[in-house]
Amino acid sequence: MLMVPGASNVVRINGTANLTGDEALRARFAKAGKAPRTVTVIRISKIYFQCARALVRARLWAGEDDSARLPTAGDLIAKATTGDLGGPAYDGEWNGRAANTLW
Repeated sequence: MLMVPGASNVVRINGTANLTGDEALRARFAKAGKAPRTVTVIRISKIYFQCARALVRARLWAGEDDSARLPTAGDLIAKATTGDLGGPAYDGEWNGRAANTLW
């Protein structure tokens, strides 16, 4: 399913996908001089428009954050590693890590 933040239209595709490390293809998706490590190539066999009712009912793009009661990524990693990794430090460092590794 392909969604764009703010849009109620959803496109569902059927097909096959594979990852490639092809250098020329990766270069086409470079941002700020940094290419991705891999690119997903999708061969579409069928394409459908999904009904937007579920997105509208879920208020997906309403800008509200209903995640307060959910565990954080750091919580999940800490639980999976019996506290060896993750936790509040992981969550606190996330913004800096993301800024340095996103592109």
